Amino acid sequence: QVQPVATGGGLVPAGGSLRLSCAGSGPRFSTTSMGWVRQGTGTKREFVAAISPRGDSTLYGDSVKGRFTISRDNAKNMVYLQMDSLKPEDTALYSCGPNPAQAVAQFDFDSWSQGTQVTVSS
Repeated sequence: QVQPVATGGGLVPAGGSLRLSCAGSGPRFSTTSMGWVRQGTGTKREFVAAISPRGDSTLYGDSVKGRFTISRDNAKNMVYLQMDSLKPEDTALYSCGPNPAQAVAQFDFDSWSQGTQVTVSS
C-alpha cells in the first residue's frame, strides 16, 4: 500500500492555529474513512479524529473536541485537520491514514503516514 503524506506541522504559540493536510491517492480514497492520530513524547498513541468517506460523519477524541475539525475534499484526495486554540499538551507527532476504526482496534498503522510534528509553545 502507498502511505498517505501528512504535512503542515510546525511551531505555534499556545492559543494559535494550525492546519494539517493529508494527501491520499487512488480511486478508493473517496470510499475510505480517514483519520488522524497523534503521539507525544513518552505517551501512547491517541485517537484524534475520523471522518466517513463522504464526510457526512465525524468523530473526535475528547481532548480535542470543540477545538479541532476534520474535513475532506475527495476531488483533491485530501483530508485536513484544522487545529484551533492549541495547547502545549497538543504537542505531538500527527499521522493520518485510512480506516481509523480498524487501525485503532488492531493497533496497525503500517499503512498510515509518517508523522508531521506539531509543537505548541507556552
